[in-house]
Amino acid sequence: MPTHLAAIAHEKHTPFTILPRQTPKPGRGELLIAVKSIALNPADIIMRNTGLFIPPSAYPTVLGFDLAGVVIAVGEDVPSAPVNCSKGPASGVFFEPGRTRVAAYAASAWKSCEPDYGAFQEMCLVPWQHVVPLPDDRISWNEAATLPVSVQVPLSAWDALGILRVGENTISSRVSASHSAGIAREEKGEALLIWGASSSVGTMGVQSARVLRDPNSNIGAVYAVAGLANHAYVSGLGADRVFDYKDPHVVDAVVSAAKEDSLVIRHCFLATGELGLCQAVLKLVLVDSSLEEKRSTTAKIASAPPIPADAEQIPGVETIFVMPSMTDEVERLAQFEYWLGTWLRERLSEGNITPSPRVRVVGKGLEAINKGLDELARGVSCVKLVVEVAE
Repeated sequence: MPTHLAAIAHEKHTPFTILPRQTPKPGRGELLIAVKSIALNPADIIMRNTGLFIPPSAYPTVLGFDLAGVVIAVGEDVPSAPVNCSKGPASGVFFEPGRTRVAAYAASAWKSCEPDYGAFQEMCLVPWQHVVPLPDDRISWNEAATLPVSVQVPLSAWDALGILRVGENTISSRVSASHSAGIAREEKGEALLIWGASSSVGTMGVQSARVLRDPNSNIGAVYAVAGLANHAYVSGLGADRVFDYKDPHVVDAVVSAAKEDSLVIRHCFLATGELGLCQAVLKLVLVDSSLEEKRSTTAKIASAPPIPADAEQIPGVETIFVMPSMTDEVERLAQFEYWLGTWLRERLSEGNITPSPRVRVVGKGLEAINKGLDELARGVSCVKLVVEVAE
């Protein structure tokens, strides 16, 4: 049996060890990917240190979510290029062994942490719906590895918040033909707030929000909160206003800006940071009677970090922990197929989305993962840590 190297987690609170394991064959609906680069995420630290999501019986296992590589083999019921047609279908997703370059969101968390499905190894099984074929070789392996989680989280947030998807987010879809043009303009009065906008999921939140803000959308502006040193970068990604999270008056600054712009804030994406500050913004908006006719009955926060058990309950403000479906596999695969296989693939082809933030390679080979996670735990700003697994 062929083998490959993997970073093995033997138990929580312990570093990974590099050991060989048997290379699996893809099952129905699966791809086997030769991993070239992996990107590190805060969830990797939590899982390594606390065993979150890992059944005790799963050890020893392989963790990790973000990867980029080449499709080596495909299972049954995987879209593939037709015989005698080297370019494949005119449109749609397909995978050709040995040729298709991809970025993928590993499915370990939905596979009871079976080691074949973790990203921290040289060969990884992935459901094809969790994969985006890369449009060309202009995107490096390191850049591609940063995409899956950073795209999935904000797109999952927009779905959770009830924000209509691209192609669906038109004012006309919500305003009847009998309504006046004035009412339609009034519906285009929302500022979408992104807190922690210089994190990896925050930067992609800004980029995806910019895409959502088309001429027919009700989104009038993208507001972002980030460290002062990263304001120019976040603004360049598409934020209309950027606020300093260290400003002791940041909540008032955000609310005052919305008033100045004649916009209402009813949706907030908490990429990272303090939930209470997002709640404070929405609370001030809700009690402002001048916005009464514009606001919805419930404001919403989509939180990428887990919601603290002691989080304050604000009347009129709902907080939602952002996660793909954990219990319905059909729903989860459909979500990923849209987020990666449709939305991300189309945006990459159009050039409307670029990998963000900048990449920092922490080392080459699986041995660098422990070092990289330790560095990530100490804190990084506006950078994505990546390990190069193979050339």
